[in-house]
Amino acid sequence: MSITVNLRYTGTNGSARKFAEEMTKSGTVEKIRNEAGNLRYEYYESLEDPETILLIDSWKDQESIDVHHASPMMKTIMDLREKYDLHMTVERYVSDDTMPEKDAGFIRK
Repeated sequence: MSITVNLRYTGTNGSARKFAEEMTKSGTVEKIRNEAGNLRYEYYESLEDPETILLIDSWKDQESIDVHHASPMMKTIMDLREKYDLHMTVERYVSDDTMPEKDAGFIRK
């Protein structure tokens, strides 16, 4: 079982994109990806709303998330959220590692 968190960052005047760029250029994204239990940490730009950036953040388990939240990187992230005046929505998903055969036919590999 893994946990995936979708965070949508929304700002104005390109601030969400600037936030993601600074997270990447500063090396913070790479540090997070190298944390124990991190499975995925990727930013995506919305085609429908240029002021929104989606972060897909996946972890092995809740303990890995808790360790991440207690790390010094969280202060960096929170400071950057403030710097760019971002607002967030969050959705959490627990993985279902099964694939019903009737659904598998719709997946092109």
